Amino acid sequence: MMCPQHLVIFARQPLLGKNKSRLAADIGAIAAHKFYRKTLHRTAWNLGRDHRWKTWLSATPDISAINKRLWPIPPNIALFGQGRGNIGTRMSRVFNALPAGPIIIIGSDIPSIQKSDIQTAFKALGHNSFVLGPAFDGGYWLIGLNSVTTLPMNLFKNVHWSSPNALSDTLINIPNRFRVQILKKHLDIDDGKAWHYWKNNKPKAGN
Repeated sequence: MMCPQHLVIFARQPLLGKNKSRLAADIGAIAAHKFYRKTLHRTAWNLGRDHRWKTWLSATPDISAINKRLWPIPPNIALFGQGRGNIGTRMSRVFNALPAGPIIIIGSDIPSIQKSDIQTAFKALGHNSFVLGPAFDGGYWLIGLNSVTTLPMNLFKNVHWSSPNALSDTLINIPNRFRVQILKKHLDIDDGKAWHYWKNNKPKAGN
């Protein structure tokens, strides 16, 4: 019997002035909040109701995971806290906490993610130990592994988060015995430059 596939959306509670600080500094707190909440809503509802995988939302702050009504997500998505530590510590914790099966973690600020991207990633995990989806800023919008038994202890050691080296730092930590597939790039929206590029290049309604 095959183990279920797990999709985890990493997200911060969408409160005005409490998330997307770099974006807010460039375009204003209200515009940044509206963008983040709308993107989280779209990601959760578009991906979270697909029966090919079980979707979870890993929330910060942890207390926000107590009340699902605080989140713009469908009722079938399981909600739990990320815990403390940097992003690498929190992702490691999630990888180790979920039931057996392939696990993919994505961010909640990538408006271009489609179901086909997730299915491609899970398919790649059928013959690779890891998949990573690179972002244009040198980070990554997705990371997945085919089994928690392949998770290296130091996968996220010395990774320079929020830097152009986050992806390369992570790849260095993956032992050579593991196969890795790199997926297509997506734009994560962290600042005004990325936001304006996305606004000017996103597909028009009906396309």
